[in-house]
Amino acid sequence: MRVAVGVTGGVAAYKAAELVRRLQQEKFEVEVVMTRGAREFITPLTFAALTGRKVITEMFGAENAAPANVESAIEHIAVALRIDALVVAPATADFLAKMAGGMADDFLSTLYLATKAPTIVAPAMNVQMWEHPATQENVARLRARGVKVVDPEEGYLACGMTGAGRLASVEAIARAVTEVLGLRRDFEGQTLLVTAGPTCEDLDPVRFLTNRSSGKMGYALAEAALRRGANVVLVSGPVALEPPQGVEFVPVRSSEEMRRAVLDHLSAATVILKAAAVADYRPAAVHAEKIKRGSSPLALELEPTPDILAEISRAKGERIVVGFAAETGALAENARAKLLRKGADLVVANDVTERGAGFDVDTNIVTLFSRDGRETPLPKMSKFEVANRVLDEVLRLRRSPG
Repeated sequence: MRVAVGVTGGVAAYKAAELVRRLQQEKFEVEVVMTRGAREFITPLTFAALTGRKVITEMFGAENAAPANVESAIEHIAVALRIDALVVAPATADFLAKMAGGMADDFLSTLYLATKAPTIVAPAMNVQMWEHPATQENVARLRARGVKVVDPEEGYLACGMTGAGRLASVEAIARAVTEVLGLRRDFEGQTLLVTAGPTCEDLDPVRFLTNRSSGKMGYALAEAALRRGANVVLVSGPVALEPPQGVEFVPVRSSEEMRRAVLDHLSAATVILKAAAVADYRPAAVHAEKIKRGSSPLALELEPTPDILAEISRAKGERIVVGFAAETGALAENARAKLLRKGADLVVANDVTERGAGFDVDTNIVTLFSRDGRETPLPKMSKFEVANRVLDEVLRLRRSPG
């Protein structure tokens, strides 16, 4: 979803950079519009670096820029049509008055009039300006039009006074955006235990057995669960990914380490999402020294690794357990067999030979096989979208009897 952040000319303008980062953590695409006053407090370059996008500062092009053309003249309409929400933070008394009066003398005020997307404003100003009847009347008019107002907080202000007028916290503003857009917080109060990535099974001090899992699916599940209000424990094998900010991160290497970590956190979990590609076999013996090259064939004896999914399914109680199946053929047959054999509530299966559904890509093509016999094939979509569809199915299963 796309959000435009409008920054107006107040001391709190620097906090808009924090807001941009917070909205990006919520997976919003963010573009920034600045008034001339805002540029007295923070530079457009800061926001361009954060968003990787052009920062809009003028209605018809910046000074010394290329001459205005038809495209620049109607850019506010293009922005108005493509955004899902407009956030003005900080919103000065002057800009609130413009909004309330329907003025359109710069890009941001024109954008407000041109968009049908919901608008959120977070005022910030001197306490006396905030309490002035004119400001309060303007705020009341905006509320009556459906604008979401995130009231300023009380505290020490830049002017040296104390009282209401300080910009609301970045968390409060971001929360208002998600609420206005109807984004869900349907996993609040729950703890989701997510496993991700491969395991590495040592053969000697130099060599090990592993697989091609990148961990992207498990990390997408962890991030989606966080966004939907869950407490998340992420148990991960070695991957080249940064864990989402806010998870309890447990790095592991081998299948036995992953098993111990899962069992250590099982009691607190309400949902277990086993997206890790745990090795099915490991060397029966680990050599203390590097195995030297010889001229004869080398035979390796392998033994099964612990079946973590089956073990936790046997002790799941009221928990929902989700398994993942990476297949290379007979997808439905193998997924249904795994669902029954492991005792899971849901198996998410994909054919890794399909383009866009294999290893180390950002998309996936999966079918959801549920305990009640339901099969739900999904088209190719991002792994983050897949993660949310899996979480939707978890909620459906929780509501279903049996």
